Amino acid sequence: MRLLVLGGDGFCGWPTSLHLSEKGHDVTIVDNLSRREIDLQMEVESLTPIRPLGERLNVWQETSGKRIRFVNLDLAQDYERLVTLLTDLRPDAIVHFAEQRAAPYSMRSPATKRYTIDNNVNATHNLLCAVVETGLDPAIVHLGTMGVYGYGWSGSVPIPEGYLTVKVPTPDGDIDREILHPANPGSVYHLTKTLDQLMFAFYAKNDNLRITDLHQGIVWGTQTAQTARDVRLINRFDYDGDYGTVLNRFLMQASINHPLTVHGTGGQTRAFIHIRDTVRCVEIALQNPPAAGDKPSVFNQVTEVHRVSDLATLVSRMTGVDVAHLPNPRKEALENDLVVNRDRFLALGLQPTTLSEGLLEECTDVANRYRHRADLTKIVSRSVWNRGMPTAPDLMTDTAAPSEGTVIDLIAHEQNDAGRPLHDGGAPASNGALPLAR
Repeated sequence: MRLLVLGGDGFCGWPTSLHLSEKGHDVTIVDNLSRREIDLQMEVESLTPIRPLGERLNVWQETSGKRIRFVNLDLAQDYERLVTLLTDLRPDAIVHFAEQRAAPYSMRSPATKRYTIDNNVNATHNLLCAVVETGLDPAIVHLGTMGVYGYGWSGSVPIPEGYLTVKVPTPDGDIDREILHPANPGSVYHLTKTLDQLMFAFYAKNDNLRITDLHQGIVWGTQTAQTARDVRLINRFDYDGDYGTVLNRFLMQASINHPLTVHGTGGQTRAFIHIRDTVRCVEIALQNPPAAGDKPSVFNQVTEVHRVSDLATLVSRMTGVDVAHLPNPRKEALENDLVVNRDRFLALGLQPTTLSEGLLEECTDVANRYRHRADLTKIVSRSVWNRGMPTAPDLMTDTAAPSEGTVIDLIAHEQNDAGRPLHDGGAPASNGALPLAR
C-alpha cells in the first residue's frame, strides 16, 4: 500500500513508519518536526540521541534497502499543500499521529493549552476536509487515547471498545441506541482526542470516510526490531515530567539511582502497551478498515492494566532504588479501578507483549547506556492542572543523591483547605496487574 504516516518522526510514528516499510509498504512521512522544537523550548532532550530525520531515513535505506520519503508540512496550517500532497500521492491509507501527545504539556501554560487545541483539532479537521475535497478513499487510522473514557468514571464496569448501548425512554417504550461512550477528558490533550471522535463520527456519516480510532494505553519500551538495527535509528526515550511515560521514567530514574517518582498515592490505575505492540496494532488496523458508510471503527489498544504503585514496587525490587511519593500536579482521583475490553485486536491475531523482567531489563539497558545525558532538573513533574497546586523540589543534583535505604515522602503531611491530611502518603494495597475484561 501507499501509506502516509502523519507525525512519523515521533515516539510512536517513527517505529511505526519503519515497521510498515519493512512489511513492504511504500511509506511517506509527513511531519513538521514540532516535537524536536518542543525539546528546544523545554531545554530537554530524549535520553537516547535522536539523529536528524534526513540521516535517519538514509540509514534506514542503507540497512533495509527500502526508501521512506519525507515531506515537511504542518498539517494544522498548510491545508492547500496537504490537498496537493494527497492529490499527487493518492495514498491507499493514512496513519494519523500528528498531534501534540502529552497531557502535562497541554496543561503547562495558557500558551501550551492553546497550542494543543489549535494544533490537534485543526490537524485532524484539515485531514478529514482534505480527503473529502480530493475525492480519495483512503483508510484513515488515528492514534487516540484511553483517556477519552476518563479514569474512575465507570468504576469496575468494563470499558467497551468505543460504543455503548443505552436505553432511551419514549412514550412508546424504551428503544436501544448505540452511542459513543461518554467522554470524560482529564486534560486539554484528552479533550482534543474527544473532539477528534466527534469529527470522525460526522465525516463517516456525512462523507462515508473510512476511519479507525485506536484508543491506546500508556506506551512503554523504546525499541522495536527495526529501530534496534542501528544506533542512528534509535527511538525516543523521554524521561522528563511532561513527555516521559510512567514506566519508562521509573526505569530511567533507577538507572541513575534517582528515587522513583510516584506523584500522589500511586493508586492511579492505567492501561499499558509496549511500543512493539503499538506498531503491530497499527498494521492490523490498516489490514481491517471499516467499509464506506460504516461508523468509525474503535479499538482499545491496550495489553494490560497496572496500578502505578505496583509498577514502582516492581522496579524498586528489581533495582534496589527507593520510591518517593511526591505531590500530584494533576487533578484526578487518588485511586481508581480500570477494567478494559480489548477483544477486537485479540480476535485479529495480536499476540500481546506483557510486562516481564526481560523486557524491563532491555529498557534498563538503554537507560543505563545513555544515563549521562539525563538532566536531573527535568525529572520531577511540575506542570500543574490548577494554579497554586504544590510541586516537589528536585530530589537529586549532580553531586548529591539520597543514601541507600532513604524513605522519601513529600506528601504525607500536606494539608487540604480544611486543614486535614490529604492522605497518608502510602500506596494502596494491590498485587500486580488488574484483570482485563476479555
